[in-house]
Amino acid sequence: MENVVMGRKPVLELVQREPAMVEQVLIRQGLQGQDIKELTNLCRDAGIRFRFLPAEGLERTVPDCRQGVAAFIFGQSFVPLESLLESARHAPLPVVLALDQVQDPGNVGTLARTLLALGGGGLIVPKHHGSRLGGSASKASAGALERIPVHQCVNLSRDLEECAQEGFTVYKAEAGPEGQDVFTSQVRFPLVLVLGGEEKGVRPGVAKHCQESLFIPMPGEFDSLNVAQAGAVILGQMARQAFGGK
Repeated sequence: MENVVMGRKPVLELVQREPAMVEQVLIRQGLQGQDIKELTNLCRDAGIRFRFLPAEGLERTVPDCRQGVAAFIFGQSFVPLESLLESARHAPLPVVLALDQVQDPGNVGTLARTLLALGGGGLIVPKHHGSRLGGSASKASAGALERIPVHQCVNLSRDLEECAQEGFTVYKAEAGPEGQDVFTSQVRFPLVLVLGGEEKGVRPGVAKHCQESLFIPMPGEFDSLNVAQAGAVILGQMARQAFGGK
């Protein structure tokens, strides 16, 4: 199974050696032993999500997981925020994309693919309440997630504050016309673009840390762009400005 490590010892060694690569650990309910205790303690210390699942639930999620322990992994190590920002400053398109609880792995992968194609600086993704980056997201990205810098954050609001302190203008995408028209506004680089989840958009607590808002006018009487489509439109307009288009 793609992007999954199975077995008590392999997962334990992976969490010990490369915790930044581990997105989530699944353990069959009822498993005991010193290795399970050590594994859960390591997960807590590293901030790695772990869940105990009934045998049938684990089998549905990870078929043939005979030892009852599995880890979902991301094929590339996450980078510190300061490294991401330094890289983004010098990117052809000096834009960092921050995803606020975007759940659909296809949307995450497509956004990464668009960002990389346009020369963007990297991604900020949440440790919790977001899509896993392996599997479907990796496939939808066509390899982009393994090539673009990705920072995994515990608190997106705090990270956006740090981005602003480092001279990045923080924009959020709006569903309505409360912000600036993306087709006529002049954005300020380097910048962070925050895209919200599929159902609720950018959360109010995160929105408070955004300095500007952008919206996409839709005169075609159809306002049903998903987050990947909306992100592509906005990133395209930012690229036009960054590359000197009129």
